[in-house]
Amino acid sequence: AFFANKVEHESRHCNGKGFQRQGSSSFDRVYTANQNCGHAYPTFLAVLWCAGLLCSQAPAAFAGLMYLFVRQKYFVGYLGERTQSTPGYLFGKRILLFLFLMSVAGILNYYLVFFFGSDFEIHIKTITSAISPLLLIP
Repeated sequence: AFFANKVEHESRHCNGKGFQRQGSSSFDRVYTANQNCGHAYPTFLAVLWCAGLLCSQAPAAFAGLMYLFVRQKYFVGYLGERTQSTPGYLFGKRILLFLFLMSVAGILNYYLVFFFGSDFEIHIKTITSAISPLLLIP
């Protein structure tokens, strides 16, 4: 809602009418940042749900909250100059990788239980809980 509100505000500021795409650089930056965030959220939601269901809910929720703050930083950085959005983008990629690896660990644990009867769920939860605070390091 914040991103859409910014696009609408910038559109009205540039033209005074409703939503119309024009060539102003500030509107293009806001519109592009909104589109980039919109395209990234389906992937984020998929890995967030998989990590939470298959591995551990607390580290997945923490990583999800961090991702939302990082996307906000990316959006605001994109409004200034495109180079200011790079740290938010890279930080977001790292969080998505963490969530993806949590999902893979959960799937591997399921197959280990199914085929061999070995359950490493406690170890995986301990490792992900220990690693998740490292996401705070920029």
